[in-house]
Amino acid sequence: MSLFLLAFFLLYGCIHFYTFMKAKAALAFGPSISVILILFMLVMILAPIIVHYAEKVGLELFARIMAHIGFVWGGLLFLFFSASVFIDLCRLVIYLGELILQRDLAAFSSRYAFFIPLFLSLCVTMYGFFEARDIRTERILIRTSKLPPEIGRLKIAQISDVHLGLMVREGRLNRILAKVKAEEPDILVSTGDLLDGQVCKLNGLEDLLKEVRPRYGKFAVTGNHEFYAGFENSLCFTEKAGFRMLRGEGTTVAGGITVVGIDDPAGKFFGLAKDISEKELLSGFGREKFLLYLKHRPLVDKGAAGLFDLQLSGHIHKGQIFPFTLVTELLYPITSGRLALPNGSLMYVSRGSGTWGPPIRFLAPPEVTIVELIHADVPG
Repeated sequence: MSLFLLAFFLLYGCIHFYTFMKAKAALAFGPSISVILILFMLVMILAPIIVHYAEKVGLELFARIMAHIGFVWGGLLFLFFSASVFIDLCRLVIYLGELILQRDLAAFSSRYAFFIPLFLSLCVTMYGFFEARDIRTERILIRTSKLPPEIGRLKIAQISDVHLGLMVREGRLNRILAKVKAEEPDILVSTGDLLDGQVCKLNGLEDLLKEVRPRYGKFAVTGNHEFYAGFENSLCFTEKAGFRMLRGEGTTVAGGITVVGIDDPAGKFFGLAKDISEKELLSGFGREKFLLYLKHRPLVDKGAAGLFDLQLSGHIHKGQIFPFTLVTELLYPITSGRLALPNGSLMYVSRGSGTWGPPIRFLAPPEVTIVELIHADVPG
């Protein structure tokens, strides 16, 4: 964790330095403006630490304001940096073309190379606020002979990566739950990160979740942020909200559906995750019943494929803000949607229902997922 934080602040600091130099080249401001801008950037770099300790000593309002400023700035900066690097690559290509062709080509000046990315990042940031509020309902239809004939149809609602805390509060949670309630699901599952790493007072939020009472129950698994937030508090909140936390265990509901969940690997760093292999866990359940596997990260253990029917995951938010999606595509087999796996298994990856960090999304709208299981013999 220390190495991760060191790498994060080093990278974040370098991006700020790059942005400062771009601004100075474009605007040619003097020493006084330079000092003000440097001080502002230092505060923004340290914003996560400031928020953490402000919340720790009870300055919740200040922590919330600082979190909004710091994270919105972080999102804007990421978009500016991405667009600016692209413009600089274009400038490099033009420069090399000039050397090869021995002639002047149309090139971006320092001012254009600053203001074009700035304009684009401001537009995307403003749009991103609206996309983050546009919670969509994604649907999966699965026909299976493993569903008991007397049930016929069974509806499962999945929420994931809500990140309740300083940034995500009652407003977003109510919008998420409105989508869930409208579907009247038989089962509700949370595939991790229900809470954020910065957990402030959540009084009353568990009551909103408690209002959803599917007939076959609510189930949850840990995400990495459940451990960052403090596992005991996270577990207490989740259980008060009416969920049963599945930690390397499973249960049978509706007379023929097995729901199994496993801890997120982040728990191992805190000595809290249950040490059990996925193959060992899933092998303990028969294959005659439909097995729903809840796992926060969209990775598939090689020995586990074929031991479950459907894995529901989240974690990566589809990158949340493009072009970060391109990074997640390098790390995971799929960033959102469904993926057919060997031996008849299927994995579905949610884009997440909330936001982490910047309260914006770009080309990765939030979702509530509805999985409808239908017995193979039911027409239609």
